[in-house]
Amino acid sequence: MTEERDAAVGDEGGLGEREQALLAVERRSWPGPGAKERAVRERLGLSPTRYYQLLNALLDDPRALAHDPVTVNRLRRVREERQRRR
Repeated sequence: MTEERDAAVGDEGGLGEREQALLAVERRSWPGPGAKERAVRERLGLSPTRYYQLLNALLDDPRALAHDPVTVNRLRRVREERQRRR
């Protein structure tokens, strides 16, 4: 595990605060273009590119599925559909 990952993991082995925040952003609906990216920058302090990199890795984490199965499964379906179209 990397230091960055270690710092984000909670004491009980569940998701860390940052990982939970990533999923919380995805649970919300956004009013228009750019609103989500603006929120990612302001609330999480991440560029949209880094946000999506972390989110994509999080989708493969079984702890994320246990924490928020509805959101994770929805995002996995979206990702799989995009991969099929390529």
